[in-house]
Amino acid sequence: MSDKKNEIPNKAKAALLLIDVITDFDFEDGDKLLKYALPMARRLSKLREAAKKAGIPVIFVNDNFGNWQEDFKTIVKHFLRPAAKGREIVRLLKPDEDDYYILKPHRSAFYSTSLMLLLENLGVKTLILTGITTDICILFSANDAYMRGFRLWIPQDCVSAVKTAYTKSAISFIERVLKADIRASTHATLHRFTSI
Repeated sequence: MSDKKNEIPNKAKAALLLIDVITDFDFEDGDKLLKYALPMARRLSKLREAAKKAGIPVIFVNDNFGNWQEDFKTIVKHFLRPAAKGREIVRLLKPDEDDYYILKPHRSAFYSTSLMLLLENLGVKTLILTGITTDICILFSANDAYMRGFRLWIPQDCVSAVKTAYTKSAISFIERVLKADIRASTHATLHRFTSI
């Protein structure tokens, strides 16, 4: 006999992950990355809005920048200040009250985080990975997701790297080896992910 009180209603089949989008780009090659990340963030903002309308949960997975005593909301506030290079991206993508967030200490969204527990709790089978950088954190996260049996959609217009060549190379690998759907965000309907 199931305990109805403890069941999670309307479990999600997919989740949208925004990886490392909350930053000030104050690092080596940060200015080069920002040039590609800002147009990507505009497209990602539209995808996020569509995901919410489709009932797909949004999860921010972000570096903690080695600040073990700060929480995610403090980091968001810090990178919205006028002096932060990435404030426009943070303004476009800042989390809503109903979004989830996970702080990560390293490249992969799964490494030493509680992401897997959250995804299991939400009933997620498909991950939509977006954010920065394609050839590092997206690639490592995609690999770990694939190894855990998740289906992957990595819309190639919603990820960015320091060079377009890096994104193309990583996306090609992700499609070939990790069997990911790499169609652009404008070429896919999100409703199909709620029934997978």
